[in-house]
Amino acid sequence: MIVEQDLPGAAGDPHGGGTILTSGRTDTSAVVLLHGRGASAEDILSLGRELRIDGLGLIAPQANGGSWYPFSFLAPIPENQPHLDSALALIEALVASLIAGGLPPERIALLGFSQGACLTLEFIARHPRRYGAVMGLTGGLIGPPGTPRAYAGTLGGTPVFLGANDPDPHVPFERVRETESVLSRMGSAVELRRYPGMPHAVNADELEACRRLLRGMMTHPEEGGR
Repeated sequence: MIVEQDLPGAAGDPHGGGTILTSGRTDTSAVVLLHGRGASAEDILSLGRELRIDGLGLIAPQANGGSWYPFSFLAPIPENQPHLDSALALIEALVASLIAGGLPPERIALLGFSQGACLTLEFIARHPRRYGAVMGLTGGLIGPPGTPRAYAGTLGGTPVFLGANDPDPHVPFERVRETESVLSRMGSAVELRRYPGMPHAVNADELEACRRLLRGMMTHPEEGGR
């Protein structure tokens, strides 16, 4: 069953008052799913259901207007404000709510595709802790080339999967490589898979990699399937 929830919104908050779709129980393990530009919470929730993992709660927020921020993730960060900060705050609130409800961070995963992947990866870099698993499908850290990456804190061994087609019309593979390096320095266990000539989509190999991490989180949360 899918439950739709409307969040209270503050005046001027681009993603305030948005809708969140939830499927399954989220009190034992959960994955926050972030959709891409022009897509929807229902789209990414369908991807989550394709993983076919019993007992895993799915949470999919909807970006107001169908986009988490207006311009390319490679644009100067101020150009994507206040939408970017609003989106990051929404994820932070979702994670905090799960933790406040008794779910350990090691049982919380995040998965995003395209713009949602960029948002996912930027979020964990800015809010580092030991998560159960993180999956960025065709995305990278946000900001133009040369953006300082002096994020504070550690990811504490969080297993991270990065899948990316190369070349991609929106996400340069060099940025995915940079993201791998930054997150590794922050103490995560990163696996990067490159898919030459693949369209801007999610493939079966990526789904299987995500499935492996999530099953590992649920059976051995301290190991994350490594």
